[in-house]
Amino acid sequence: MARKLHIPHADFPYHVSARSHGGSWFRIPPDEVWRIMTRNLHFLTFAFDVKIHSFVLMGNHFHLLISTPKANLSEAMNYLLRETAKDINRAAGTCNQVYGGRYCRSLITNSIYYSSAYKYVYRNPVTVGLSKTCEEYPYSTLRGILGLSKLPVPVAADPFIFDSCPEKTLQWLNTSPSTINY
Repeated sequence: MARKLHIPHADFPYHVSARSHGGSWFRIPPDEVWRIMTRNLHFLTFAFDVKIHSFVLMGNHFHLLISTPKANLSEAMNYLLRETAKDINRAAGTCNQVYGGRYCRSLITNSIYYSSAYKYVYRNPVTVGLSKTCEEYPYSTLRGILGLSKLPVPVAADPFIFDSCPEKTLQWLNTSPSTINY
């Protein structure tokens, strides 16, 4: 099936994700994958002038909220996937395909969608049982934003944490989304 036409946007953020090949776990320990991903994301913010809003690394995929003021998502993601694949292969001693395909992207065009994506990204480890709370999960920019660990990626100012009460934001993040039937 053909990929939907992508019209680059500079005005709205994206929710981006990419899965490992075959849905299997990355072939190296998560600490190493985290270092590789965050080092490349750090470079990405300067080389491509992107803004990272949140990043969560899972066992076989990642979630990223990102803004591209230069409307260069394709170029930035091409760099990120190519370089992280090279680094992961080098660390694993392999030369195999790392990602299952192209990244998935969704343009976030309003604040309600942004808050839903934000919550989805940070709740992902809780939803699949990898941690009890969002702030416990070690492979997330949330820990760094809260000052619980070093923040290895320059993250854009977080309106959910800094423009409100962090405790209320954490309570909101750690509460399952309601299931409303429409």
